[in-house]
Amino acid sequence: MKLRSFIGSRVIKTGIAVLLTAYICKWIGWSPVFAVITAIVTIEPTVSDSIRKGLIRFPASAIGAAYAVLFIALFGNSPVTYALSAVFTISTCFRLKLHDGLLVATITSVAMVDVIHSNYLMEFFIRLFTTTIGLSVSTLVNMFLLPPDYQKNIQSKVTSIAQELGVLTKDIYHCHLLTDEKSNESKYLNRLLELDKIIIRAEILSRYQTNDTKYHFTEYNQEKFKDLKTQLHFLRIMHYHITNVIDHPKGRINVNENEKNELMIVSSYIAQVLKKEIAFNSNDIQDKRTRLNKLFWKEKHRTHELSKDMLNKLPFELVMLYELISILELTEDYYMTEELNEENVNLN
Repeated sequence: MKLRSFIGSRVIKTGIAVLLTAYICKWIGWSPVFAVITAIVTIEPTVSDSIRKGLIRFPASAIGAAYAVLFIALFGNSPVTYALSAVFTISTCFRLKLHDGLLVATITSVAMVDVIHSNYLMEFFIRLFTTTIGLSVSTLVNMFLLPPDYQKNIQSKVTSIAQELGVLTKDIYHCHLLTDEKSNESKYLNRLLELDKIIIRAEILSRYQTNDTKYHFTEYNQEKFKDLKTQLHFLRIMHYHITNVIDHPKGRINVNENEKNELMIVSSYIAQVLKKEIAFNSNDIQDKRTRLNKLFWKEKHRTHELSKDMLNKLPFELVMLYELISILELTEDYYMTEELNEENVNLN
């Protein structure tokens, strides 16, 4: 476990794939160089990527080997052979849209120039078979040895994203309600941008895990992961709503003391729930949503009474109320999904 955490699962799997590939080639009596090269570049973040790209790399490697044999037969072991093998391999793979096979095909092509001296057709098929060995071994190692499992990482990111969104909701609303400082908006925007990077990373890991569910996950784990993806989706939308508050041109909301206190209470409540400082309660959510809705319709009614000249933009007070209601509802959706997941755990 310590070794795995120190150098990473992918590095360990690459080393094992290289070892097994070399052993197989030595046992058959073939040079392992080309098979090892293929095994190194074929270990991917997901099993599905290894299989998909392997199906591309095989014909690409065949193209590279064919060009190497052709130009060796025409020009022998010369600089022209290296150049033409590389150029034609790249051009052909590019035109055939074998982009994922470009690297291994080009390496195979130029590396073959120095090792082929006779029996060109036999050498071509040997290189093709060794490439197949490298592809097969690396794919099987990726599938069965330390298989990629991003779920714990995604769960950790979802939890931290939810907590940070809760804190940002509270900080941003309190800033607008209590101060006129524009400098704080830049600080909050930077925090939102950093959080967006974490969300994007979690979404990438989620796609990786989705691609591999058919290879490793039990039915229970698939349901659990599905709920986790749903929660991440809710957090992405929540991030969007909080960003809308920052992007609005007006810096402070004009409300009376009672309305201000209500907004501060709700934003603080969202932060506490998402940080799990207090337990989620659907009745509390419903109560706070009802009070916010009353404030929203009251503000909307007041807005209709304004002159048309004042309605070039949606009033900031109305925007703040709408976004806070949306964030509150998303908080409820987030935890309802979590509760459903816990119920499934108990049933299993």
